Amino acid sequence: MPKLHPEGALWGVVSHLLTWLWSPRQIARTLRRMWPDNPERHVSHESIYNAIYAHPKGELRKCLVACLRQSRNTRRPRSGGEDRRGQIPEMVSIHVRPPEVNDRVMPGHWEGDLIKGAANRSAVGVLVERTTRLVLLAKMPDATAESALAAFTAKLNDIAQPLRQTLTYDQGKEMARHRELARNTNIRVYFCDPHSPWQRGSCENTNGLLRQMLPKGTDLSVHDQQALDSIADLLNNRPRQTLDWRTPAQLFRDLMQGISEQRGATIH
Repeated sequence: MPKLHPEGALWGVVSHLLTWLWSPRQIARTLRRMWPDNPERHVSHESIYNAIYAHPKGELRKCLVACLRQSRNTRRPRSGGEDRRGQIPEMVSIHVRPPEVNDRVMPGHWEGDLIKGAANRSAVGVLVERTTRLVLLAKMPDATAESALAAFTAKLNDIAQPLRQTLTYDQGKEMARHRELARNTNIRVYFCDPHSPWQRGSCENTNGLLRQMLPKGTDLSVHDQQALDSIADLLNNRPRQTLDWRTPAQLFRDLMQGISEQRGATIH
């Protein structure tokens, strides 16, 4: 496998993908897919890391390091130790959710969450499709139930009905109007157990990726919907190991095309 030289053409491809916030592992696997029969264009993710950190010190090196995802050793509980049970009426437990949701084979099952800005004065709604890991972001003026209802209704209704089956959420009080959301979007809403982020693992992982672009302690209200859509596009067009190095956008388009073809066959 060739070494990665900062002056070479291959480094130009790698550095460009780094600016898209792709990880070195994603880049390495994509290069193999792009040029399967050309080992000269293959490079390991370790070589990419080495090339970044071995780069001469300066502004460019700082920019490259800033593109790398920051690892976290610990994660603070989202609820801060507060038990939020009893705040949401008529919740339906995740334990009665259809078993096919767990298999991630049938698309149309979503996980939802809210990420908050400085002093909890701004918020962004997050939706992740479990099969494709497609991400949708919704601008919200605040973290109230009214804002969540409006934002999630608009985003979910942009999705074709066959890909709008269930939504799994934690027990955040912003979901107090979940019954209206279900009526507005024809989606079934289920709630996780308290302090159980692993029950929405795709959304938790996505939140970690989003914090690279929407850092904690910042004012999220400065991002309009167009900016949030661009951030979602960045994530949706990055290859994912869990998808056999395909992108969420690619997989979601394939599903939509399949639905369209199926509808056409039914009509004819």
